Amino acid sequence: MKLKKITCALFFMFTFPAVAADKGTLIIPTTAVTGNPLGVGSDQMVAPISILNGRELSLKRENTLAETLNSIPGVSNSSFGPSVGRPMIRGMDSDRVKILQNGVNNLDASNLSSDHGVSIDPLIIEQIDVIRGPATLLYGGGAVGGVVNAIDHRIPKEKLEGITGRGEVRYGGANLEQSNAAVVDVGTGNFVMHFDAYNRDSKNIRIPGNAISNRLESTEVWDPALGDPTDDPKPGGYATYSTNHGRKKLLNSQSETRGGAVGASMIFDRGYAGVSYAKHQTNYGSVKEPGILLDMDTDRIDFASEIRDLVSFFERAKFRAAYTDYRHHEMGGGEIHSTFKNKGIDGTFELAHAPLMGLKGILGTQFDNGKFDAIGHEAFLPNSKTNSQSIYVYEELPLSQHKMTFGLRHGKHEVESKGGGEEGQFGHPSRKKFNTNNAAIGGLYALNEQWSLTGNLSHNERAPSYFELFANGVHTATGVYQEGQTDLKKEKSNGLDGQIRWKSGQDSLTFGAYFNKFSNFIGLLSTDSREAVHSDDGDDITYKKSTFSGIKAEFKGVELEGKTMLTDYLQFNVRGDYVDAKDKTNGGYVPRISPLKLGAGLKYEFDRFGARLDVLHAFKQDRVASNYNYEGTKELITDAYTNVSIMATYKLPTQLNLEAFTRANNLLDQEIREHTSFLKDIAPMGGRSIMFGLRGEF
Repeated sequence: MKLKKITCALFFMFTFPAVAADKGTLIIPTTAVTGNPLGVGSDQMVAPISILNGRELSLKRENTLAETLNSIPGVSNSSFGPSVGRPMIRGMDSDRVKILQNGVNNLDASNLSSDHGVSIDPLIIEQIDVIRGPATLLYGGGAVGGVVNAIDHRIPKEKLEGITGRGEVRYGGANLEQSNAAVVDVGTGNFVMHFDAYNRDSKNIRIPGNAISNRLESTEVWDPALGDPTDDPKPGGYATYSTNHGRKKLLNSQSETRGGAVGASMIFDRGYAGVSYAKHQTNYGSVKEPGILLDMDTDRIDFASEIRDLVSFFERAKFRAAYTDYRHHEMGGGEIHSTFKNKGIDGTFELAHAPLMGLKGILGTQFDNGKFDAIGHEAFLPNSKTNSQSIYVYEELPLSQHKMTFGLRHGKHEVESKGGGEEGQFGHPSRKKFNTNNAAIGGLYALNEQWSLTGNLSHNERAPSYFELFANGVHTATGVYQEGQTDLKKEKSNGLDGQIRWKSGQDSLTFGAYFNKFSNFIGLLSTDSREAVHSDDGDDITYKKSTFSGIKAEFKGVELEGKTMLTDYLQFNVRGDYVDAKDKTNGGYVPRISPLKLGAGLKYEFDRFGARLDVLHAFKQDRVASNYNYEGTKELITDAYTNVSIMATYKLPTQLNLEAFTRANNLLDQEIREHTSFLKDIAPMGGRSIMFGLRGEF
């Protein structure tokens, strides 16, 4: 409550000084594109990239980072309920998608477990870059799926005289969200300070019907916590689930989030140096386990500096680093059952060189040092350490109106298990070392002023993570016994990516296709065996065993995005994406792959008024995995749905730069289940809802 009052006070504090401001739209400088360290615009990027910033981002903000990005082609939400969701890109997730904050790794446990949220709240983010394809080797060689970089202004980079900022309040939605945020920058020229605060309270989300899908109920799924139906099951062995998860409301889907930050920078004629401290806390229910609460707490310290116009072969130097202290408690009945901790430091240092035989580029190094601890009876991983060091180079060669790019990255990775555990389940301490090499070459060919072609060819290698190597225990979030393999080899793939682009004034169209072939794709695969685990009440419970194994796999797909002005005030938008991912070792498909999606919309803006209509149709997904097991059953088919949403905005006729907005989602009140969600058959998306909000900036 105290933080909420502070946030509201900040909002009104910086809004009222804007009384004398001119009417109209505030123009905020565009932040540099993540995927290109040389500062070119997004339309000159060779790799596919999507950018959300400014007013567009403000109106699309959702509960989670993944849900905010769900409208971008190729991006989907691997949700574990409305409060938890990690972006999937081109059918890939976990460590194949790198999540950054200001270009530095966001260190949490969302890659480890599906029920762990991403410790970034979209309320305070100023820009989100989504890079798909091989340019990701600048930010981690294993990010073959893509990179999501959430950018804030917590470390100011430009001089400022006076005060500037923005604020937002909103209420409504399927979860009756109440949220507000305030961002303020205060400067005296060369010295600039940043402040932000936010909070978000959400109730149990309203859903159209039963939380449990008809397909799941028809399978009579066995609840692993109740025993093995082939042995001597306890009474009520087959779970009905309907009363456990709700009807019309998704039980235990509420959440509370608080956070804020303070930062400061000294701005020089040729650069800047700054530091920031941020706190993020969120408490949310586990949709899968009624009565279980998860408490996530993150402290993060960032440092960033850049020096430009160096009088040497190297023209610019940039350094970024962050220290993160992440804690995650899983609680029930007022007691902590398990605790997960992740502490580490991650940073990059880059040098941009002067043109050399026409080449412009950078040399860089990246380092990260992390320590993971798991405490409690649900700890299925040993305490471990991960250390990595990488060097990389990225170069561009302009060829008249065309361009060629190439990049190389070499990394050394060390993953260490402390061993031990209850009854020695994690064995003796062990250490694994890997060397990875990544490379990419691409080009942009301008056919004329409107049309251009891009292409990328890449080789990607990823070292296995600590949970893929050393897991050995029951993972409650998935309901299976997870087993790592210490003899896992590097994940390897080769990829091909291409786009055809057209742009004329405000009209544009982009169509792309990609193909990734994995000679060793590390996935959690089901086995035919079961593992007996001794429970607190003295009985042995058997769980289906799943093992991290390497397979051959192929990912291919297409992406489409376009817009055109039908009149001076009316814009037509279209989008679509499709991915096909096959398990070439065992046959069949890779699990949780998004179906074909096609969408269209109209956007109208005139004077102070704006409106938008969007229609997205997701087709039936019947390409399901045969070697994937969740909650005792194989992957189920997901039915098609059509999501219709509308939005209206109005700039208030006052001297304050304020805009009111309202947004209605799922107007058809359809049962929407995202195939990429771990809990799609027990946790549908929200039903018909409406939200109201007010945003302002100066």
